[in-house]
Amino acid sequence: MARHQVDYTKGLPVALSTVDKLLNWGRSNSLWPLTYGLACCAIEMMATGGSRFDFDRFGIIFRASPRQSDVMIIAGTLTKKHAEFTRRLYDQMPEPKWVVSMGSCANTGGMFNTYATVQGVDRIIPVDIYLPGCAPRPETLQYAMMVLQQKIRKQRAFTPEAKKRLL
Repeated sequence: MARHQVDYTKGLPVALSTVDKLLNWGRSNSLWPLTYGLACCAIEMMATGGSRFDFDRFGIIFRASPRQSDVMIIAGTLTKKHAEFTRRLYDQMPEPKWVVSMGSCANTGGMFNTYATVQGVDRIIPVDIYLPGCAPRPETLQYAMMVLQQKIRKQRAFTPEAKKRLL
């Protein structure tokens, strides 16, 4: 055997990675969204969880409790009366957490430019992914979750802000 060649038959190969990559891989492959359907977009969100689109293969399991969720999917029209409860549910979610705004009504208020409608969920809570359409198809939500997985994989787990939260 040559001097610079490595013999892999003598032991198992070692895989090296950073803690960030390992944590983000686990987080991205086990997203648990909070089902938060407010209007007609909720029907499309429910269809996405059905057998045809099979979110289980992505590790995505819909939850009904904010304390067990790390992704909030706002599907539909958010009224100002309901905005307080949206913020409360968002605050109850553990860190790290992400938000998907699904549909034109959640993104911008849609066709409801009235005093009672919030003109975009991002005025209440920070949004990571916006899904356009009225109502977006289940394939769109599926693609958005894959984009969110890619975004999570690129994040740094141990930032100075995260260290302050731990202390």
